[in-house]
Amino acid sequence: MNSFSFDGTHLIDDSGETDNVRAFSVSEISGALKRTVENAFSHIRVRGEISGFTRAGSGHCYLALKDDKSVLDSVIWRGVASHIGFLPENGMEVIATGRLTTYAGRSRYQLVIERLEIAGQGALMALLDRRRRALAEEGLFDQQRKKALPFLPQVIGVVSSPSGAVIRDILHRLADRCPSHVILWPVPVQGEQSAEKIAAAIRSFSALEAKSIIPRPDLLIVARGGGSLEDLWGFNEEVVVRAVAECSIPIISAVGHETDTTLCDFAADLRAPTPTAAAELAVPVKSELISQLKALHLRMNNAVNRYYHLSNERLQGISRRLPASERLLAPFMQRFDDETEHFKRSMTDRLAVAYHKMAACAATLRPALLVSRIAREQARLSACRLPSRQHLIMQEQRKVVIAYQRLVSAYQHKLARTAMQLDFIRDKLKPVLLKRSWQQKYDRLASCIIKPDRISARLDTMEKTVNQLWRIAEQAHPDKILAKGYARVENKEGQTICNAEQARQQSLLTLIFHDGTLPVIPSVIRPQPSPNKLSKRSPSDDQPNLL
Repeated sequence: MNSFSFDGTHLIDDSGETDNVRAFSVSEISGALKRTVENAFSHIRVRGEISGFTRAGSGHCYLALKDDKSVLDSVIWRGVASHIGFLPENGMEVIATGRLTTYAGRSRYQLVIERLEIAGQGALMALLDRRRRALAEEGLFDQQRKKALPFLPQVIGVVSSPSGAVIRDILHRLADRCPSHVILWPVPVQGEQSAEKIAAAIRSFSALEAKSIIPRPDLLIVARGGGSLEDLWGFNEEVVVRAVAECSIPIISAVGHETDTTLCDFAADLRAPTPTAAAELAVPVKSELISQLKALHLRMNNAVNRYYHLSNERLQGISRRLPASERLLAPFMQRFDDETEHFKRSMTDRLAVAYHKMAACAATLRPALLVSRIAREQARLSACRLPSRQHLIMQEQRKVVIAYQRLVSAYQHKLARTAMQLDFIRDKLKPVLLKRSWQQKYDRLASCIIKPDRISARLDTMEKTVNQLWRIAEQAHPDKILAKGYARVENKEGQTICNAEQARQQSLLTLIFHDGTLPVIPSVIRPQPSPNKLSKRSPSDDQPNLL
């Protein structure tokens, strides 16, 4: 049996076997390992699936590339991340180009990515399909969200590159079909920042107000020329699709050629195969509109003329069935003449009476009569023997003077009013005024001519009303119900009997049926009790007596 003893003499390595092997520090060995790895893998391409993608506040991106067996940590510095043409997402299969290095702080190696691209067309299409399905589930592609395009937009906004051939084709096509006011919002149509700038341009157009300095477009065209799927990827970004779906202005998507399809096409209100086709869909042809207007104007004139001729023929036919206008107006004209003569006679009589009254008033106002009356009053007062004769005379004289002044003023006022009335009557009896009054009454009588169409409409309405009343009367007639098996009871005077008590008091009754009458003589019969008033029998009434 082997024994083990420990005496503490082997804790310090004093052998000389490793005296020639150098001892490295941790930093030295980490630096040597870093140089070795970087020299051996200074430019490599790695294919894998993105996992754990994060973007730090500094702009650097950290992610991991993995396959079914291994994981490789990777980093994209801020300067490189700004030039990547798409936004990396977890689950995306990519090919990363860069150099392999180590990170001494954690004793691990990582890939510094200098270029990142999607691994093949199939992977890119799979990513596009997943994104399309996710956005479709949110309802961004529903037909209910689509807005109708304006028939003739006054202002058209274009979101595209200002230096490409797309904007020139759109402007040229619009000028040929129907010149319109075009506002271009210049944006890059590919690259890392293209999606954000395209979305910002669409939202800016949508935020414009109707009365702003920049006119609000009636229609937007988002356009780009043809290219590969990677070149058109900016129009597949979620930020662009959401901006197009949320825009309050109708949008035509014209991205790429006819065979190219982007998610922007699904969210837009209308997809055009090319930018030129988008311009054709945006506005109609001005010459065709003018031709259509001329044709419609011609049809309208023909319809109006045809309606006029038909109406004129109908009016002539109705006029031939009506009596002559002279025959209709003759009684009114005769009455008008009678009233005119009566008016003249009445005015002459009134003038004569007025002149007579005026002459009578003037006769009573002569100064000689007033002086004689004053003299008589003075003589009468002189004959009176009163204590204060002189005082009384002076009072009476003052009263007479005041009465005379009032009388003169009253007669003058009355004379002036009579003169004004005579002037007014004289003015009304002028031939011009009489002729004008006669013409007004003649025009009023002429306006009373019965119009045939109104007579026809009124007769039709009255006929319908009479027919309705006749049907109601037939339904309400008391003999209408006799055909259903009922009969009406009348006495010998023809009055209707409504209850049995009245029938018992009659000596002869007549039953009226729908097909004839039947005379009957009522007989006194003991009235039968009502079923509801039958006396209740006890349960023992129907039970036989057992005793």
